[in-house]
Amino acid sequence: MTSTGRRTSTRRVIGHVATAIALVVLWVALVAPVPAIGWSLSPVALLRVPLEGVVLLAALLALRGGVRRWLAVVVGVLLGALLALRALDGVFIATLYRPFNALTDWRYVGSAHDLLGDSVGPAVALLVAAGAALVLLGLLVLAPWAVLRVGRLVERHRRVAWRVALAGAVVWAVCAPLGVRVGPDLPVASATTAALTAREVTTVREAVADRAAFATQIPVDAFAATRPDQLLTALRGKDVVVVFVESYGRVAVEQSPDVARALSAGTSSLRADGWSTRSAWLTSPTFGGISWLAHSTLQSGLWVNSQQRYDQLLDTRRLTLARAFSQAGWRTVDVIPADWRKWPEGQAFYGYDHIYDARTLGYAGPGYGYAPMPDQFTLSAFDRLELARPDRPRVMAEVDLVTSHVPWAPLPRLVDWSAVGNGSVFLADAGKAPTRDVVWRSTDRIRKAYGQTVAYSLDSVVSFLRGTRDDDLVVLVLGDHQPVSVVSGENASHDVPVSLVTRDPAVLGRIHAWGWQEGLRPATNAPVWPMDRFRDRFLTAYGSAGDG
Repeated sequence: MTSTGRRTSTRRVIGHVATAIALVVLWVALVAPVPAIGWSLSPVALLRVPLEGVVLLAALLALRGGVRRWLAVVVGVLLGALLALRALDGVFIATLYRPFNALTDWRYVGSAHDLLGDSVGPAVALLVAAGAALVLLGLLVLAPWAVLRVGRLVERHRRVAWRVALAGAVVWAVCAPLGVRVGPDLPVASATTAALTAREVTTVREAVADRAAFATQIPVDAFAATRPDQLLTALRGKDVVVVFVESYGRVAVEQSPDVARALSAGTSSLRADGWSTRSAWLTSPTFGGISWLAHSTLQSGLWVNSQQRYDQLLDTRRLTLARAFSQAGWRTVDVIPADWRKWPEGQAFYGYDHIYDARTLGYAGPGYGYAPMPDQFTLSAFDRLELARPDRPRVMAEVDLVTSHVPWAPLPRLVDWSAVGNGSVFLADAGKAPTRDVVWRSTDRIRKAYGQTVAYSLDSVVSFLRGTRDDDLVVLVLGDHQPVSVVSGENASHDVPVSLVTRDPAVLGRIHAWGWQEGLRPATNAPVWPMDRFRDRFLTAYGSAGDG
């Protein structure tokens, strides 16, 4: 064979391979199922007949020239975008237990990159982000190329293409009414792409409607006109601290032996030191992450279950718990150890007088995965910067404990409180605890590490309370959301524990009607409230309206 013949043969083989790749890409884009909770990808899903494929094939046959090329490009871009959306759905369902929302969830890109960087290092995070971006961009390029190439194939083999289109239509028409399936929730007669497109259109419509509905809810506030001298009257003279324990969910209480030990021992030791506790459950608006939705829900008394609602709320002057305390005369502070940036909304919306973050807490020790500092240091710094100040006003604070944030490794250890200082004491143990790479080798290790980090956070709180010199301290300890589904499992609730801790029986007497149970560990049948109900009940119980 001559060199010209060999080149022709090589081009022919490359052309056949490219056509085969185009057919596979197009087929996957048409029949790949939409991920759902409990869903797992299976090759069987490809053994289906897509209605959209039959329609596309007929359109390619009916149209010619430039019109057909434009159709191929437009349809290809749409199919690529929908395939990328399926991939993002899978990621979000695996972590947050809900599909990706194309309208608002793109705003989490920065947060996701920061989380990844804190967990596996900035270099790896950058590579992962670049890889993900290339994959998504590749889908938007590859799908139109595939449709164009298949269009040229159809033009060359029109008779065969008509037969394939007719056969596909007949199979789809027969299988659809009979409900023939190749697997659970996988009918042979597929219309997945059309259904996904319809879902996205519905999502946009619902988002517009929800924005309007939420706008009517925000101004409705039973406490908006309450005079400052009537707010929180039963807590005058108390320091009030709201402690959010990251990822502290029902699964921790009911399935982790380490957490069970921490709650049992904590209840006993606090009782011995004169503390009393009452506990129940709150249903969080979020799952697996996006903690700020839970924080804003608790603070505002509104159900903030989406980024759209969060953004909409922060543009208002809705009364928050922090602002209520501020109006009533407390100094209000927020302690956010994982935040490295300015957060103007903390003062503008929430009403905090001062915000402490990773830049201002004065930590000089090692980081712990996502957490730039251990919870013990966070509590120690809060005590040093606020509670131990002489001649200070009463303080209301929100303190975020983040050691129990994914990836739950490495795990710090408690040290003597007098030795905490600037945190350099923790350098002695740096590198000794199991790393993320070790922990994430099996599901059992992940779940155990999760329980250990939550137990550490709870031990830190209990140890802090036992050592505090502030007898007039009232502490609300709660979770923000359940951990990701690798720990929580499928069909897990959104419930998180909540506990009120105080030395003053009168404080607990104000909430006797709530029916909360004694101790740090709520039983399975303890009261369950939606998290947005807490603000109003709290303000009622401890305001002048609760005096009767």
